[in-house]
Amino acid sequence: MMEDPSILKIGQNIKYDLIILDKLGINCQNFDDTMLMSYVLNAGKNGHGLDELSQIYFGHETIKFSEISKINNKKTTFDFVEVDVAMRYAAEDSDITYRLWEVLENELKKNKLYSFYFYIEKPLVKIIKDMEIRGIKVDLEILKELSKKFEKKIIETQKLIFKLSNTEFNIGSPKQLGEVLFDKMLLPHGKKGKSGNYQTDVKVLEKLKSEKNEIASELLEWRQFNKLKTTYCDGLLSKENSITSRIHTSFGMASTSTGRLSSNAPNLQNIPIKTSEGREIRKAFISEPDSIIVSIDYSQIELRILAHVANIESLKAGFKEDVDIHSLTAMDVFQVNENELTKDLRRRAKTINFGIIYGISPYGLANQLEISNTEAKEYIEKYFKRYPGIQNYMNDTIVSCRENGFVTTLFGRKIHIPFIENKIASRRNFGERSAINAPIQGGAADMIKRAMIKVSSYLKKEKLGTKMLLQVHDELIFEVPKDEVEYVPKKISKIMEGAYDPIISFSIPLKADIGKGLSWSEAH
Repeated sequence: MMEDPSILKIGQNIKYDLIILDKLGINCQNFDDTMLMSYVLNAGKNGHGLDELSQIYFGHETIKFSEISKINNKKTTFDFVEVDVAMRYAAEDSDITYRLWEVLENELKKNKLYSFYFYIEKPLVKIIKDMEIRGIKVDLEILKELSKKFEKKIIETQKLIFKLSNTEFNIGSPKQLGEVLFDKMLLPHGKKGKSGNYQTDVKVLEKLKSEKNEIASELLEWRQFNKLKTTYCDGLLSKENSITSRIHTSFGMASTSTGRLSSNAPNLQNIPIKTSEGREIRKAFISEPDSIIVSIDYSQIELRILAHVANIESLKAGFKEDVDIHSLTAMDVFQVNENELTKDLRRRAKTINFGIIYGISPYGLANQLEISNTEAKEYIEKYFKRYPGIQNYMNDTIVSCRENGFVTTLFGRKIHIPFIENKIASRRNFGERSAINAPIQGGAADMIKRAMIKVSSYLKKEKLGTKMLLQVHDELIFEVPKDEVEYVPKKISKIMEGAYDPIISFSIPLKADIGKGLSWSEAH
């Protein structure tokens, strides 16, 4: 029945069930997923878990798994739950899922979103299920060595912090840290939060660091190495699967408002790439002996989408001629010619380019470039003067979002922006920034999802040994057998560059860069 394509199977977060069935040798055909149906309909508006959807659509409070999986107040697994209790829980689960499907299918059709669900979200379920089962090979020895190295660095930094503060305390405790910084050392910017403790987040420490307080630099260093050791080295070591000797992440298909996938248990999308230490962790992700790791990633896809939707002719021409876009922006905005262009001007232009996508404020830009608010305001004004289409795009998007409560990507994904009409200015500003960014980030998410579907179809059709392992925002990571390395990555790159076809007509060429190596670090 599960493998019969003429019988529709309906599930809530069905990827989970497909993984279980796969382990039993069952290849499920023809299914719908109520979680994804809700996600396409109401991304950004509400959650897509069964309990929440049951409340929204039927006003019905479901039996919670946490309530039935306890014996004498101790957590237990489902096989220990009494049969009649398990039956009521499971029957309600199925009943609510089916009722939701009836409602959501109609809603999708009514809102003209059914084809988006059918052609973009649904085909990904099997592709991601296979990626999760496949996992990625990790060299545990590299991780163990790095863990020791970071431990050493943590101890050294800790000693220096104790010396600078003249006291020993638990650096990992925000309460103790706040007392040391603001009560004992009397540093500025001491501000207490709702809990009554001083705020000691990154923003506070960065501000202290910019004012040349050495202890703030060391604290940021300590936090960085502590995270690298605990989250990445020790965290990844604990996640290795003893049967496959690989690490298997779980991709969240309905957990971001913009359509991006998330990665959990462990999160492989968050491994730092800007620091040399973060890149060292990527060295631990390796290929099988007869294969290599290939990373193919979209070059500046969000800027390309912005140039397309805002119709910026000079940026579009720059992308078509494959010039360095940040240098082009620097010359445009700072009115310099190629001979006068400096590395610093290019860096500033790059920060503005990416900042604009996220609706950066003069204060935010001033912080990032370490310049005054006035200077940052001037830069943004110059940028909008040079590219008026971007300012128009932003204004039009905010107005349209206020009227409708949502924004739409090039591919037709609907993203609800809840704070756009909020009376509190900070929330409303956040809503406006989200409205500006969502169609851009969401468009990039749709593009790589389209690419994954097309690439998967190509690999299957040609019966190739190349396997898709990970998706990290604008990048796809593959394990490619050595005898396919010469031609398969090039073909995949071409497929990715044409991912939008035939759904939309895109006015700028996409570029997918190929990297190869024995590890993820070498390939990217």
